[in-house]
Amino acid sequence: MTENIIIAIPSMAPGGMEAEMSAHFGHADTFTLVEITGKDIVSTAVISNPPHIQGGCMAPVHMLKENRVDAIIVGGLGAKPLMGFRQNGIRVLAGASGSVGSAVNEYLAGNLKLAGDDIICGHTKTDECHH
Repeated sequence: MTENIIIAIPSMAPGGMEAEMSAHFGHADTFTLVEITGKDIVSTAVISNPPHIQGGCMAPVHMLKENRVDAIIVGGLGAKPLMGFRQNGIRVLAGASGSVGSAVNEYLAGNLKLAGDDIICGHTKTDECHH
């Protein structure tokens, strides 16, 4: 039996499959959550990105964990949230851009790679949230 997985894509308002991906997850208006079974999209949902003041860079990490997210597709993110996702068992995938739908298609085609430290935005160790 194929397992359901939930993928989060940082997206610009209003979110959804037609929305543009946000280049940096911390600046995203929303997260589009896509539930996938095998190669089929089962459902989609849109949730708002909490403001940084409510838990800093880790607020979205915790919120996505609470929403049972298995993986996130990003263009870029800071070192602290990357570490947070890894610690919470959420795979961070890179290599997509454009719309949320195109990012999901890249995932389904197997074209995304597990993100390494090379995708970390130009943050310093003391200033991981601010661009």
